[in-house]
Amino acid sequence: MDLTVPQGSAFGLIGPNGAGKTTFIKSILGIVQPTEGSVRVLGGTPEDPRIRARIGYLPERLHLPGTWTAPSFLATVARLKGLPANPATGLRLLERVGLADAVGRRIGGYSKGMRQRLGLAAALVGDPALLVLDEPTDGIDPMGRMEVRRILQEEVRRGTTLFLNSHLLAETERVCDRIAILAGAAWCAKAGWRSWRAAGRGGWCASPRAPARRDWRRRASNGAARTASTTWRRRTRWRSTRRWTGPARRVR
Repeated sequence: MDLTVPQGSAFGLIGPNGAGKTTFIKSILGIVQPTEGSVRVLGGTPEDPRIRARIGYLPERLHLPGTWTAPSFLATVARLKGLPANPATGLRLLERVGLADAVGRRIGGYSKGMRQRLGLAAALVGDPALLVLDEPTDGIDPMGRMEVRRILQEEVRRGTTLFLNSHLLAETERVCDRIAILAGAAWCAKAGWRSWRAAGRGGWCASPRAPARRDWRRRASNGAARTASTTWRRRTRWRSTRRWTGPARRVR
């Protein structure tokens, strides 16, 4: 797998559930190690604490301390990044994500959408140079999704690099100017929206042979980063905006 994300761009990683998107993101962040190859982030390695301090991350499954309040949680995130825990900054972030009225409540009483908003606020702590968001609108109502998109667009205009992971093509299209499609442990397309549309939203992807797939799954189950095999069975056509047609399954 070979992927370069231009600085200051809004980049979307899309694909069906189970394609390996979250594992790929974890390799970018240094949470898991690739079996081969290397990852460079902001000119350094993701294991470097100075690089990590410049990254904002919203995971797919967000676990928050239920007995804390949102301001105390953001203060802790700031300290972990080596930043001063400024209460005023935390309150501004909470207001920005629509949680100004919930600052006195314990996080355990938050809804799924409120927790997701708090996770976004935590990712924005310290004005990161790179935002890595894994399904950022999951559990958020339609109006809330519009607010999240507005925040992300503001960050991109500010010069932040956005790396967005989602299985929702339409949601990604509203925010990102470039995409990569991951399906069957292989890239189906890497392009800008305009060139992808000009090609009829088509592209080619390859699917690994069954033995290679089994080896890939075994490595993933052992905690290693999922990597694409160099052995291929046949070509597969990317057919539409919401359908992956492959040798093993069809996902709508």
